[in-house]
Amino acid sequence: MDIPENLVSLLERAVANFGARPLFGTKNEGGWEWIRYDQFGQRVAEFSSGLAELGVQPGQAVAIVSDNRLEWAVAAYATYARGARYVPMYASQKPEEWRFILQDSEASAVIAETGRIEGLLRDVADELPKLRSVIGVHDDSGLSFAAVCERGRENPSEPLRPDPDDIAGLIYTSGTTGQPKGVMLSHRNICSNVLALAEIFPIRDETALSFLPWAHSFGQNAEMHNLINSGCAMAINDDLGNLLPNLAEVKPTLLFAVPRIFNRIYDGIGKQIAERPAAIQRLFERGLATARGQQATQSVGLLDRAVLWLVDRMIFSKVRDRFGGRLRYAVSGSAALSRDVAEFISALGIRVYEGYGLTETSPVVTTNHPDAHRMGSVGITIPGVRVAIDPVQVGDEDAQDGEVVVYGPNVMCGYHKRPHETDEVLMADGGFRTGDLGRVDEDGFLYITGRIKEQYKLENGKYVVPSPIEEKLKLSPYIANAFLYGDNRPFNVTLLVPDADAVQGWAEQQSLDLASQKGREALLELLAAELSKYSVDFKGYEKAKRFALANEDFSAENGLLTPTLKLRRDKVLARYADVISELYR
Repeated sequence: MDIPENLVSLLERAVANFGARPLFGTKNEGGWEWIRYDQFGQRVAEFSSGLAELGVQPGQAVAIVSDNRLEWAVAAYATYARGARYVPMYASQKPEEWRFILQDSEASAVIAETGRIEGLLRDVADELPKLRSVIGVHDDSGLSFAAVCERGRENPSEPLRPDPDDIAGLIYTSGTTGQPKGVMLSHRNICSNVLALAEIFPIRDETALSFLPWAHSFGQNAEMHNLINSGCAMAINDDLGNLLPNLAEVKPTLLFAVPRIFNRIYDGIGKQIAERPAAIQRLFERGLATARGQQATQSVGLLDRAVLWLVDRMIFSKVRDRFGGRLRYAVSGSAALSRDVAEFISALGIRVYEGYGLTETSPVVTTNHPDAHRMGSVGITIPGVRVAIDPVQVGDEDAQDGEVVVYGPNVMCGYHKRPHETDEVLMADGGFRTGDLGRVDEDGFLYITGRIKEQYKLENGKYVVPSPIEEKLKLSPYIANAFLYGDNRPFNVTLLVPDADAVQGWAEQQSLDLASQKGREALLELLAAELSKYSVDFKGYEKAKRFALANEDFSAENGLLTPTLKLRRDKVLARYADVISELYR
């Protein structure tokens, strides 16, 4: 079959090549139930014909408010087969955000995961004249997903063939300020990215546990579309709290994740080792150093190999068992992964490939892969994509950092109904201004060093990029989150969110009551020591001279994180303005 130019052809080719293989696994009371590629293709055809019966026309939008589930994927490919645009939203978003996106995208139909969500969507439907159908995934819906499939079975219609430049979907970036923007991605954008990944990651017969939200471009394009194209199987994680037991049951060989997951593993093992006898700690450190040396292709002596074998049997293998025992490699994206963490996960025997991309680039721009891997970098450009570095002022140093500009068929078509904002980022020569700071080494490996909009200047004229510093602080087992600030101030300060479980465990070991004055003072001393320890590699002006404790964690629910877990810096600053001002007194 020819190379697919649209997502309809991509699925048809996958069904033809991998028809009898398992595709999606869903957990129920009896275990995991799998649907094959050919069965999935049939469900897509039924729902697509059902959408046609509902009057969905090419170029219109079909939206969904749902976490990952089989119906999410069916609806996506069914929408493409109608020549329509798929518009995913997060179940965790507020109803006013759903309303804005439905209105902005002019959706003609929307799918609701639960009865509660369906009720909220019906409440706003009267205000949206373009919205004609609210479809509920659950069986007792007024218009159920199953009923739409039944209509399609009774009235089958041929799938449409979108032009490569037709819009396949709108992915609304949550943004850290203002209303979300709909990123228009064409079939060419997405297919070019998927096919480029297939060139450098020739994966086959892999099994993954899918827990990244498909409403985000990393989970949707780099994971779902990519794995379907390669004939892989995906078990759909039902709840983040069940991730570890589900990993043990599914036994994946491949995992797509974000740094937060790897950071938790790093923190967890660090806490466990810290509680072991000093001899075990020394053995662990030596084994870890040996594993890192092997990764750097250093020669390793017989004794060190024996130590590594012992540490692997005692510790590393047990960690792999928690992932199901078969995990060979993982792909990290969406945010920067600490080099320490990447080296640690690789030392466990799980190869980590870190990449870089944005929703606006469909999403992958660069990645490490089996034939080109450099720890600490986000890899080299994927086939067909080019990166340029546009110099910008970063501090008073003559650095090679600049804004990362991306060229290639993966660059978005623009922001929906936002011509001015589109013109701000799409250059006349086709380049996309990412807003990210980075540099490229002599071998073509890209290093991301921060966000241009995040950087600020201290009173002394020094520029600070806060996010890499915050990520480093969060490697402390006692710090769950951090916010660095110093805009036009004499020095940096930071808000710290203590890791509740780790701090409570520490307090019990010290026989401390955290509610007492003595306990609170001891906690502040502990965090001050952690702040100093994890700031050792920072420049003097980058270090936070004072800190305060936030009274709650940063989360999407309280509005301090986006649904993709990026910090809403303006929201944190507004909520803790008085606390931060007090730090400068």
